[in-house]
Amino acid sequence: MQHYDICLIGFGNVGKAFATLLDNKKQALAQQGLDFRITAIATGSHGNALNPEGIDPIRAIQAYQDNAIPALSSPKTNIESIKDFIRASKADFLVETSPVNYETGEPAITHIKAGLSSGMHAVSANKGPVVHAFRSLKMLAKENDKQFLFESAVMDGAPIFSVFREALPSLNVEGFEGILNSCTNLLLEKMEAGKSFEDAVAFAQSIGIAETDPSGDIDGWDAAVKVAALVTVMMDHPMTPQDVERKGIREITPDDIQKGLREGKRWKLVCSADKTNEGVAASVQPKLVASTSPLYAVNGTSSLVIFKTDILPGLGILESDPGPETTAYGLLADMLNILKVG
Repeated sequence: MQHYDICLIGFGNVGKAFATLLDNKKQALAQQGLDFRITAIATGSHGNALNPEGIDPIRAIQAYQDNAIPALSSPKTNIESIKDFIRASKADFLVETSPVNYETGEPAITHIKAGLSSGMHAVSANKGPVVHAFRSLKMLAKENDKQFLFESAVMDGAPIFSVFREALPSLNVEGFEGILNSCTNLLLEKMEAGKSFEDAVAFAQSIGIAETDPSGDIDGWDAAVKVAALVTVMMDHPMTPQDVERKGIREITPDDIQKGLREGKRWKLVCSADKTNEGVAASVQPKLVASTSPLYAVNGTSSLVIFKTDILPGLGILESDPGPETTAYGLLADMLNILKVG
């Protein structure tokens, strides 16, 4: 049996879903000769826990609800610096699930650097480090004979990066088009059903799809950072969300929605990128989509991206109604792929 310790940074919806997934998959992984233990958990506002003997995932979730994460430490620890905490964990994997910072990618970049420099593989669901530090993190990983993977950063657990990295070698991505923000797709659909913009946002917040401050979705920042991540990695062209031509859905009115439906079209927040003579042109824009487009039928919180390559004219990847569980699976898949190819 191969034993691997995990330092988990962030214990929100995705972090808790990852802990639950590890518990659910424990026997299946054991049959493959793998034993994963969470030995460190760092949270944004509920404290940290460090236990070399392992932290029970279900107990950790309950402790988070009881605001008692530090009580899981053994022995008691009082390490204030997150970098020192990561180093002290002596884990084999750093799993980074902290909230995204669209402007700088911090503090997730610092977390990942600390993990790689301490001899850990790093897997992340965070888009910020991909768009703001992809090349430097990959170089740091190589220098330490480790890997940095991030399958969950764009479409939750759907394989995008790994498909091109492993199944489609030497295929050049020339561009892509898709729907990458599930929140705005749901909002536009609810407005089609007659809800006001405000009521649609309130509904999305009630089911946990929209944040208390939904501006990151509504104003196109989440979509833009995903576009930037795909361009940076898949098209080998460094790009930040600030480089993406961006417009959100705030100005779309119920009248706009109904007029589009009468014309047999639907409003979608369309993400796109294409190679040009000057580099890559990327945008996030609300557009009226005709029924002949594959984007027309993308409903609810589903996502779709269609890649244009030098050989395959149109390769699409669809993910239907993802949630924290699918994002958590992307993290686990990265870990298993690292052990397979590392």
